[in-house]
This record gives sequence, C-alpha cells and structure tokens, in this order.
Amino acid sequence: MSGATERLRAAGLHLPEPPRPLGRYVPAVAASGLLFLSGMLPLRDGEPLLTGRLGQELDPAAGREAARAAALNALAVADAGTGLDSVARVVRLAVHIACDPGFGDHAAVADGASEVFDTAFAPTRHSRLVFGSAALPAGMPVELEVVLEVGAATSPGQL
Repeated sequence: MSGATERLRAAGLHLPEPPRPLGRYVPAVAASGLLFLSGMLPLRDGEPLLTGRLGQELDPAAGREAARAAALNALAVADAGTGLDSVARVVRLAVHIACDPGFGDHAAVADGASEVFDTAFAPTRHSRLVFGSAALPAGMPVELEVVLEVGAATSPGQL
C-alpha cells in the first residue's frame, strides 16, 4: 500500500463501500488514460447523508461535509475500479450545489471535496468548476463530477 491510500490513512480518512448507482448507469468509465466517474453523491450506507438546499435548510458547513462524503465515495469507486493507487491525480472536479439563488458560499462548500482530493493526491492539484443547481438527485445538496488520470494498466470500458 502506498500513494493515495497511505496518505488518506495517515489523515484519518477511510473509504466507504462504493455507492451503488441510483439508476441505469455504471459508476465509472475508463477511456484514454482517464477515469470518468458518474455523479458522486453524499451517500453513506446507501442512504443520503443529508438532504436539503444550501442557504435554506443547510449552512455552508453542512454542505462542506456533504462534499467531503461525496469525494470519499468517488475515491471508493476509483479504488474498486482500478485500485486507488493507480490513480495519478484528479484532473477535473465539477461541484453541483443545490442552493437558493442568493447563496454565495459555493467555493467554501466545494473546498470540502477539494481537501479530500488534495490529501489523496498531494502535491498535485485539480481544476475545478462550482455552480448552483435548482435540485439534485434524491434532494441531496451536492453532486460531484470527477475525472481522474489513471495509469496505463487501466483498459478502456465500463467499471
């Protein structure tokens, strides 16, 4: 065990069981050295960690925790698919936040996910896009879109 797995363990972070898809899709698809993850939600044991909208029922701290949980789910999917230590880095992170139109702390919420990825793949950093959404699946506050760079051993296809 080395790399991302060891860095997460040293930080006291543990990967959950990979979440099961909520519909007719696969958790990840590998192509051309990249691993494209399906939308990662803040699920724990198959259930929403929390539900609601930022700026209404939830504050930025709750959103940040939801983003952290979704990021750990993303890493669990990558680990199940390719082995986490075959992942070189996060290339792109998009964070969808269910929020009221007046909500303005998008970056603070998204930082919850970025911090998990920064821990796993230090010292590399990722590009990021954050935006508000009217609603997300099952009423959850955050959904992540993640693209990872993987080693050459990963073959194209679905995972």
